[in-house]
Amino acid sequence: MLIIAGLGNPGAKYAGNRHNIGFMAVDAIYRRHSFSPWSKKFKAEISEGELAGEKVLLIKPQTFMNLSGEAVGEAMRFYKLQPSDLVAIYDELDLPAGKARLKTGGGHGGHNGIKSLDAHCGKEYRRLRIGIGHPGVKELVHNHVLGDFAKADNAWLEPLLDTLADNAEMLVRNEDSQLMNKIALALGGKVEEEKPKPEKKPAGKSHIHQARNQSQPKLPASGPMAELLKKMFGNKGD
Repeated sequence: MLIIAGLGNPGAKYAGNRHNIGFMAVDAIYRRHSFSPWSKKFKAEISEGELAGEKVLLIKPQTFMNLSGEAVGEAMRFYKLQPSDLVAIYDELDLPAGKARLKTGGGHGGHNGIKSLDAHCGKEYRRLRIGIGHPGVKELVHNHVLGDFAKADNAWLEPLLDTLADNAEMLVRNEDSQLMNKIALALGGKVEEEKPKPEKKPAGKSHIHQARNQSQPKLPASGPMAELLKKMFGNKGD
C-alpha cells in the first residue's frame, strides 16, 4: 500500500494558496482516477483507490500545515507502513515556479509541514517538491506562501497538475525520473537526465609527499668516494 499525502491548510480561506499545492495535486489525482468518496479519518480527509495494481490512500491532513505529521503518522501506524510507503507532495520556495523534484529523504528546508512529517513518520520517505518561486526578500515570504496563485500561474500550474494526475501510476512503480521528465516536457522544459558520477580517483599526494617518497640514489658503501663523503659529512644518519 502507498500513501500519497498532499500538504496544505484546510478550509476555503486557504484553498487557492501557494502553500496548498499539495492538496491541489492530490485532488487532481483523485479526479483522474477511480477513488472512493472523501471521508474523514486520521485527522484527515482520505480516499482509497488503486493505481498500477496497488492499493493507494490519498490523504489531506486537516490539522493545519504545521501538524501534518500527526495525521499522516496515524494513518501509517494504522496500516503498519514504513516511510518508504509514503509520498509527500508540497510547495517549495527554493524552486522556480513550475519546477518539480522528487527524491527520497533529505532536509526539511524550513518547511514546517515537512518538519512535522519527519518527526512523526521518519525521514526516508519520498518527497515531491513543487516550486512556487521565492518573492526575493525574506519579509515577503509569508504573504507569498499564503497568497493565492495568480491567474498567470495557470500557464504552468494546470499542465503540471494534469501531467502528475495522468501519470500517477509512476509514483507507485517508483518511476521517479520518468515522471519528472514528463512534467518537464509538459511545461516546455528540457528532459533532465542524470549524469553519471565521475569515478573517484585516488587521493592526490602533495608534491612534497611525492618527493619524500621517491627513492634516493644509493651512495657508495666503500672506496675513495665513500671515504671522501665521510670526511665531508661525517657518519650521521638521516
